[in-house]
Amino acid sequence: MAADYEISFEPSRRRVRVEFNGAWVADSTRALILHETRQPPAYYFPREDVQMALLEKTSQVTHCPFRGNATYWTLRAGGTVAENAAWSYDEPYAEGAPIKTHVSFHPERVSAIYEGDDEIPHLARSQGSAHPNSIAGWLLAEAWQLATPDQLVDGFCRCLRRQGVPLARMTVIIPTLHPQVFAAVYVWREESGVRTVYEPHDILQQLKFQASPFAPILRGAGGVRRRLEAPSCKLDYPVVRELRAEGATDYVAMPFRFADGQLNVLSMTSFAKGGFSTGHLGEIYEVLPVLGRLLEVHAQRRTAVALLETFLGRRTGARVLDGLVKQGDGEHIAAVVWFSDLRDSTALSQSMPREEYLAYLNGYFHCLAGAVLKKGGEVLRFIGDAALAIFPVGGDSQAACRQALAAARLAGERIAADNAAHPARVPIRYGIGLHLGEVTYGNIGVPERLEFTVIGSAANAAARVESMSKTLGKTVVISSAFAQAYAKPLEPLGRFRLKDVEGEQELYTLPA
Repeated sequence: MAADYEISFEPSRRRVRVEFNGAWVADSTRALILHETRQPPAYYFPREDVQMALLEKTSQVTHCPFRGNATYWTLRAGGTVAENAAWSYDEPYAEGAPIKTHVSFHPERVSAIYEGDDEIPHLARSQGSAHPNSIAGWLLAEAWQLATPDQLVDGFCRCLRRQGVPLARMTVIIPTLHPQVFAAVYVWREESGVRTVYEPHDILQQLKFQASPFAPILRGAGGVRRRLEAPSCKLDYPVVRELRAEGATDYVAMPFRFADGQLNVLSMTSFAKGGFSTGHLGEIYEVLPVLGRLLEVHAQRRTAVALLETFLGRRTGARVLDGLVKQGDGEHIAAVVWFSDLRDSTALSQSMPREEYLAYLNGYFHCLAGAVLKKGGEVLRFIGDAALAIFPVGGDSQAACRQALAAARLAGERIAADNAAHPARVPIRYGIGLHLGEVTYGNIGVPERLEFTVIGSAANAAARVESMSKTLGKTVVISSAFAQAYAKPLEPLGRFRLKDVEGEQELYTLPA
C-alpha cells in the first residue's frame, strides 16, 4: 500500500505567473511543482516572487499529516477579494521541506496561472488511478453497513491493518451537543478493539486535556506529527513523552471536519520501525472526509437521541424516534402518575436574586426529578416549579407503585441532605401526589408545536392529590387507587373531596 500514494517535487523549467483581476500576483522562474497521487499538480512560489502586499493572513489552518500545518491568505486586487486563495507551510514536516515558506494558490480562486505563455488548465482531482485507494473501497463497500460508531472505528482500524498500515492505537474525539457530555471518544487498541468513553464538559478544565495535543487541534491550530524514533523529536506533550517511553515510533494527531464545520480529532500511534510512511498517511488523509461523513451520520443520530431523551425523557424520546410524531399519535397506558410542586415558590422568586432562585429551583429539581429517573420513572415535563412524571405499569402495577414510593423516599433523603448542606438558605419544602390510573400517552398541541405528555382524569387526579399535601401537612399524599394496587401498609389520612374529582377520596401517606 505504501507505494500507492506518493509526493514528489520538481523545479519548473519555465517562468510561472499567477494573475488575479488583472494584477500579476506571482512571477517566478524558481517555482516548484508538487506532484501528489490522484491530485493535480500544485505550483509553489518563493515569497520573494509573490506580491505579498496583496495578501492578507487569515485564521484558517489546515493539516496534512505528511506536509504539516498550512496557513492561509486572502487575496485582494482591484477591489476584488478571494478568501483563503493562497496557502503556505511555514514549518513543514520533512516530506514537505522543499516548499518551506513557499506560497501556492488555489487555481479556481485566481484568474489564471501561466507556465511560460501557456495558461495552465484547472485540472480536477484525478478520478482514476493505476493504484486505487483500497481504504476508500472499504469505506464505500462495507463501512456504511456498520450500525454503530464504535463498529465503524474498529472496522476502519482493522482495514488499515489489512492494508499494511502499522497502526497500534487510534483515538477519535467527536464533540457532541449534550448537556452533560462534551465529547464521545473512541479508543482503539490492536489487542482489545474499541472502548467508548463519554467525557463530561469539565474535561475542558482538566490538565490532562489542556496539556494534550487535542486541545489546540479542536481550537483550530492544525495537527501534530511526532517521529518518536528521531533523537531530535520535539517532546512537547505528555502523551508524546509517554509514548516514546513505551517504545512508540510515530504519533500523528489530525483534525477532520463535519459538513457543518465542526472540528474533530483522529490520532494514530505506531510501534513499528520507521512508523507511518508518506504512502500510509496519504491514503488515510485522502479518505478522511469520507470517514468523517460516516461518523457524522452516527453523531447526528446520537445527538438526536440524546436531545430527545434530555428534553422529552428516555421512553418518550424513543417513541418519537419510533415514528409517533404526528398530532394525535399516542396510546392508552396504565401508569402511576407523579405530580410534585415546590412550596412558597412565588414568595421565593420575588425575594431572591434571579440567579440564586434559578440555582435553588434546579437544586430542587435535581433532588426530586433525579430521584424519579434513578428509580425508573419518566419525567414528562416541568411546569414552572412543578414536575409531572409517570411510572408505566407494564404488567405489574404493584412494581410500578414500589418504584414510585422508592423515588419519593429517595427525593426526601436528597432534599434533607441538601437543606442540611445549606443551613443559611431557606429550606426546600415540597409536596408529592401519587395516583394510579389510565392515561393517554401521546402528542397534543398544534402540528407546528407538539408536546408528548399524558392527559386524562388520572393526570388531573394526581395534581389534585398533591394539592392536599399542603392542607394536610404531609410531604407525600397517595390516592386510594394507588394504595389498593400497592397492597402494603400505608398511613391513612381520611376521606376528602378533591376539586374536579367525583366523590370523596381516601388519601394516604408514607408510614412513619
